[in-house]
Amino acid sequence: MLNHTKKIKEIYEDIQRKLYYMIPEKWEELYLYSSFIDGRKDEKQGELFFYYIPKGIFKKKPVNVYEIPSKFNLDENQYLQLVQILYNRIKELREEFKKSETREIWTNITMIIENAKFKVEYNYDNLTNNEFTSYERHVIWRYNHLNIGPEQVSKEEKEILKRYMLGAKTLERKETYETGIYIKDIENIVDYTTEDTTQNIEYEEEQEKPFKRKNQILMNNQDIENQEN
Repeated sequence: MLNHTKKIKEIYEDIQRKLYYMIPEKWEELYLYSSFIDGRKDEKQGELFFYYIPKGIFKKKPVNVYEIPSKFNLDENQYLQLVQILYNRIKELREEFKKSETREIWTNITMIIENAKFKVEYNYDNLTNNEFTSYERHVIWRYNHLNIGPEQVSKEEKEILKRYMLGAKTLERKETYETGIYIKDIENIVDYTTEDTTQNIEYEEEQEKPFKRKNQILMNNQDIENQEN
């Protein structure tokens, strides 16, 4: 079982605050995925995306994090810097676990917020030698966590899900952690009640520029570290 230190719980709370801040409307559920692939010479690659379900009388379509700037008329570059900061915070979470874990460290993580509960799924999938590409894993993840099935996707994605559902299932190691949402005075990027959603974003943290590709952000941490130096 993973050791959840005081520092790790503090990082959880900070991640929650960042997620609440980044969504400019009322919502009911949130599902986040982040991965890390350790490469040569300490080079790491990974990705991050999340979806939230807007609050409403009727069930609404999940909103992808990378749709938020256009949907709410926010500056895209500034918003993507917030995504990068969030990814870096999850990277710090992984580094904290490395300090107390003697076994292999998790490669990807799913965070879920619903019904005032915060749930984390730690997975140990082999992402370096995986039968599915990053894009294909995204499609499969949406199917497993958002119930976006074959009847809702393109022909290409139907084939991905068909291959996944008919393929042999490997029992991968998984650990979970669940707690309540206890943070108060949650800030938000824009006021829920305002009509003009355009707003400058102010940062108190170091900003880093991510590399955008399709509807995900592919992170190359070695490049980020070179920018800092």
